[in-house]
Amino acid sequence: MNEAIARMLDHYQCRSLEDRLQALREILQEIALLGLWRSKFFDKAAFYGGTALRILYGLDRFSEDLDFSLLSPMEDFDFSGYTAALQKELAAFGFDVRVEQCNKVLKSKVQSAFLKANTLNQLLVIETAEKYLRGVHREQPIKIKLEVDTDPPPEFDTQTRYLLKPISFAVRVYVLQDLFAGKMHAILCRRWKTRVKGRDWYDLVWYAANYPKLHLAHLEQRMRQSGHFRDNKPLSPETFRELLYNAIKILKIDHVRNEVEPFVKKPEGLQLWSHDFFYDVASKIQLV
Repeated sequence: MNEAIARMLDHYQCRSLEDRLQALREILQEIALLGLWRSKFFDKAAFYGGTALRILYGLDRFSEDLDFSLLSPMEDFDFSGYTAALQKELAAFGFDVRVEQCNKVLKSKVQSAFLKANTLNQLLVIETAEKYLRGVHREQPIKIKLEVDTDPPPEFDTQTRYLLKPISFAVRVYVLQDLFAGKMHAILCRRWKTRVKGRDWYDLVWYAANYPKLHLAHLEQRMRQSGHFRDNKPLSPETFRELLYNAIKILKIDHVRNEVEPFVKKPEGLQLWSHDFFYDVASKIQLV
């Protein structure tokens, strides 16, 4: 096993095949970030979303995809120019992973690509014990989605954070108050498309406990861009809280609890979830 991969794997306490699979996915995510850093991607873009929160800020739930935002709108941005760097970096650590650009039928401001591989082969790279390998189908795929928002809403700030594994490198990322605004946009607006996710509500609890400041102006810009706020006046604290309390009121607690449970190692806390619980969590949010 590559020494750097061994050090990364030491971070995990793998007791099952599922633990091994999650470790593998996160190792691939971090090496992908390294490849993007080498290719100067973070001169033009910033990391955001649940995986950014987990890798750079310590969110205690597993996250699947890699989400990025350009620092300013760029119609001619081409993410395919960075995919070769991703593939080269992963290959240098022994991983046979291909990067495929997603060609969308409908024109979109979001560009997508996928890291795709044979799970069994990649588990062998991290020297997974044979007793675990017996649980993996020979053709089972692993897939990590990467998305880049080429038309980011304004009113956000970024900062540089550092990762020390597999080597030391830098990642530009949204500051926490703007990450929180992005998460709140998902909570308030994703439900309009019947796509309520327990992971969003789990992250809300994390923010309230660890960093309760939310940048209201960035949330407003995101809501205007998605068509969920059209008022001529700015989004007020009172309107925001009314929207959030209404979202909590119609929340299907069992649904969101069941959706997030596979992504957390200690699901006992989910039993506290109720409408009253989330009203209390919401009261802790500080608008800035």
